[in-house]
Amino acid sequence: MRWLKILLCMLLVLLISYLLLMIPDRQPQTFQVAEAEPFIWNMDERWKSLEAEFSRLKMLSPPALDSLEISKRTSLNVLFDQLQQDDSIEISDERLTQVLNLFFEWSPVVAASNKSDVSIEQYNSIRNFIKAQSRQWTINEQAQRATLYTLLYGMRAAVEEVLLQADSINFNPVQHVTDEPSVTPSATIQGIIVHSGDLFVSRGGAEVSAFISRGNDYPGNFSHVALLHVDETGKASFIEAHIEKGVAIATAEEYLKDRKLRFMVLRPRADLPQILNNPMLPHQAAQMALEETKRRHIPYDFKMDFYDSTAMFCSEVGSFAYRQHGLTLWKAESTISSAGTAKWLNTFGVENFVTQMPSDLEYDPQLSIIAEWSDPETLMKDHIDNAVMDALLERANAGMEISYNALLLPVARVVKGYSILQNMAGKPGIIPEGMSATRALKNNSFVNIYQKVKIPTEQKIAAFIKENGYRPPHWQMVEFAQESLPR
Repeated sequence: MRWLKILLCMLLVLLISYLLLMIPDRQPQTFQVAEAEPFIWNMDERWKSLEAEFSRLKMLSPPALDSLEISKRTSLNVLFDQLQQDDSIEISDERLTQVLNLFFEWSPVVAASNKSDVSIEQYNSIRNFIKAQSRQWTINEQAQRATLYTLLYGMRAAVEEVLLQADSINFNPVQHVTDEPSVTPSATIQGIIVHSGDLFVSRGGAEVSAFISRGNDYPGNFSHVALLHVDETGKASFIEAHIEKGVAIATAEEYLKDRKLRFMVLRPRADLPQILNNPMLPHQAAQMALEETKRRHIPYDFKMDFYDSTAMFCSEVGSFAYRQHGLTLWKAESTISSAGTAKWLNTFGVENFVTQMPSDLEYDPQLSIIAEWSDPETLMKDHIDNAVMDALLERANAGMEISYNALLLPVARVVKGYSILQNMAGKPGIIPEGMSATRALKNNSFVNIYQKVKIPTEQKIAAFIKENGYRPPHWQMVEFAQESLPR
């Protein structure tokens, strides 16, 4: 009977332990969303009319398409040439909107005639011009910021629709955009000449990458920022913050091996006063970040507080290093003003909703766009992920919450305890440092919800392609994702 008493005692201890581990976390503190307004296109009918035009154009003969394409492109170039004659363009200049509208009208013709290279070349010329003009605009003023986003993101979206409609998605993955001079050490990555101090803004393939890209007032295509260091021998290293292990240093090979759907290379302008005064400033900023990462363990900052450098999130790595050298990046801070989006982000530990989101760095007039690289094989995945996330965020802002299975909380807390021991041994834990067991379970729930929407969305997209003979545009993908949401 003694062994039975021991067994019962052990079971009782396990039961009590299990019940204690089931006690929920304390209710999180209330948070304050940003005092701003999310950008809204309000152009659904325009998108549908452009798709209808594309469908009609596909029926035309090649000579007729070529003639129409040349005509549309000529109209666009005439207006763009007029703009270029002026040294200074106000952001309120109606010709900017006209250029965008002409670009939109030209895009379905280019898509139908399979001339994506022409579209990319024109896009880069116009966005270089707009980026240069934005140096004199007040982009932290909401109306001007919305206009700049409309111009740059609108053209990007149009170009990528053209690429997706190509008979074979097999375009050159590298777009060379601007040759911004730099005296810092250089290297070549994916055929792009890069310099120490460059910022790599990228998009990963995970579900949370889509969330970071789309979950702010100005949805974008990028979810991660890394700061490049190149030494005098040409060795390239990336300093970047990972959720799993905090700030770390990666070789170029390791950086590229970590799945990327796309990346953009940004560089401080050579004519900035800080760079004119010290041309090696970008390299010195990267060197400081490299040495700081080697000197101490920097955990990941789930709060996304770029004023506190004891922990850092990905954007903060670059902004902190440059701020120490007198250059403040993110001319317009990122804002998250939608309550549902903020609540979902808070699920993962975010507490600051005026912050620095990766996609918004593209619009900083202090930076030139050097080049972009995108994987032709995964461009469609990028767009599907965006559509699924856009639909989910609509549901979040309608009140949907991310829950978790409370019965699994004791198990998750045991795993968290083991993860803490891994962290103490200098290894990344199964549950990341700074993430609680509850948030880990909610992260799993988010991934499950995402996949439950994505799978039927992909099925609807496949059926659309089979029926129509072309890939659905983004707005149609969003509708498919909305139809796939749980009821």
